[in-house]
Parts: sequence; C-alpha cells; structure tokens
Amino acid sequence: MLYLIVALVALTVVLVVVLVVDLAPSRPAAVSRRLAEIELAGRDVAGALDRRRRLHQTEKLQKLFEMIGERMQEGRRDISAMRLRLIQAGYASPRAVPIFLGARIGVPVILAGAMLVLLPPLGLAWGQVMLATLWLGAMGYILPPFIVGSKLKNRQKEMQKALPDALDLMVVCVEAGLALNQAMVRVAEEIHRLSPVLSEQISLMNLEIRAGTPREEAFRNLGDRTGVQDIKSLMAMLIQTDRFGTSIATALRVHADTLRTKRRQRAEEAAAKTTIKLVFPLVLFIFPAMFVVIIGPGLIQIVEALSGF
Repeated sequence: MLYLIVALVALTVVLVVVLVVDLAPSRPAAVSRRLAEIELAGRDVAGALDRRRRLHQTEKLQKLFEMIGERMQEGRRDISAMRLRLIQAGYASPRAVPIFLGARIGVPVILAGAMLVLLPPLGLAWGQVMLATLWLGAMGYILPPFIVGSKLKNRQKEMQKALPDALDLMVVCVEAGLALNQAMVRVAEEIHRLSPVLSEQISLMNLEIRAGTPREEAFRNLGDRTGVQDIKSLMAMLIQTDRFGTSIATALRVHADTLRTKRRQRAEEAAAKTTIKLVFPLVLFIFPAMFVVIIGPGLIQIVEALSGF
C-alpha cells in the first residue's frame, strides 16, 4: 500500500507539471527565431568589432616592424634569397622581407623590455632578471626564422604528399582529351580539398599563363615558389615534353609511377627509423618503471633482512 501511494503521488506531480507547461503562454516560433537572429547578429557585430580592433593593432605592429626592416635591408645581399624563402613559406606580400627583418629586432626588444618591467617587482635578484632578459631576447631573435621554417616545412610536406594524386588526376584529364592548360585548371579545382596550398600554386601558374607569361617561365616559377624537388622535376619534364613534342600523357604516367615509388620508399624509410626513435622513450620512461616493479620488492626484502643484523 505504501508503494502504491508513493507511485500515485509521483504520477500526480508529473501530471501537474505537464499541465502547467501546457497552460503557460508559449512564445511563437517566429518570435523565437527572430530573437535568435537578433542575438546572433549582435554576436557577429561584436565579433567583427573585436576582429577589426585586433587587425588594427596587428597592422600598427607590422608597420613598426616594416619601418625597422626597411632600414636594415639596405646593403644586404641576401634579400632575394630571403624573399624567395618567405614566398615558399606563404608570405608573398612585398612587405614580407622588411617585416621579417624588423621582427628579428623588434620581438627580442619587446620580450626583453617586458622582462625588465615585470620581473623586478617580483623581488628577483638583478642577476636573475638579466639572465631571463638575455634568454628571452635570444629566443625572440630565433623565433621569427623558426616560425618561417616551420611553416615552410609544413607547406612543402603537404604539397609533396598531395602531388602523386594531383598527377594521377592530370593524367586522367590529359588522356580524356583536355589540353595541358585545361587539365591544370581542373586539377587545381579538384585538389583543393586535399591540399589548398598546391591548388593555390597551380591556380597562380594558370593565371600567369593567361596573363601572357610563357609556359616554360610559368612552370619554372611554380617550381621556385614551392621549393619542392618533386615539383621542380615535374615542371622540368613538362618543359622538355612541350619543347620536343613528345606525348604528355605517357610522360605524366611514367612520372606519376616514379612519384608513387618515391612516396612508398619514404614510408618504408620512416618505418625503419621507428625502432631507433623508440630507444629513447624505452630507456627514459619504460625501463626505469620496469626496474622499480621487478627489482623493488627484492631490494626492500634485502634491506629488511640486513637491518636485523
């Protein structure tokens, strides 16, 4: 009887809650939708203002670095190589070189100045403050080349990974009857999902050809902009094929087989290096834990036995 009373009371409470919810005035769906749109628009406006503020601050910092870099690049002989490296890393703006040179001076100064301002109030000794300042200054000097090198490596790795698939698609397009330029346009459109960087570079090459640049020069520019040896060899093969009038489809198919063989060899090489790379985690982390588990109880018993003498 007690269980029955508890169940009836619970059922009554649930029914009362459902009745109150049904009788309560509900907001129309159109009104709710409109309020949601207004709230989302407000968030978008706030986010746009925040993004605009951050972009304005970034632009001011870039102008400062550019002013410093313009004075530094006077008389340097490695400007062309530096500009090419920045283009390969994805910084194609004409302002990239002075901003990079200015960042190599401005970032260490900013970090060192921040340490000189923030650390003394914490009660640290001047020796420690100067050591931290020098360390962060050196890190700030190394940071811009490290970022550029890391981005360059990632872009080249992405293009090298997507190149065999792009070349297979190019072979299919050429064998289907498309000319080489139209095949390049098609490959740039289809390869975008796999590698936006490679798609962008091929599209830029197509734009150069449409603008009147000779095809051989456009091919060489693509190899220089990417810095990937496989793409340079592909462009050299296309230049020779176009110059001597041989079959483009056959040459592309042979080159695609070569690239796939190289990719398989790189995978096998990476797999062979795995055993060597596992030595350090085994020695530093796994072996000490195994020694503690295996030898630990025996050592404890030996210590206890020797302590009785």
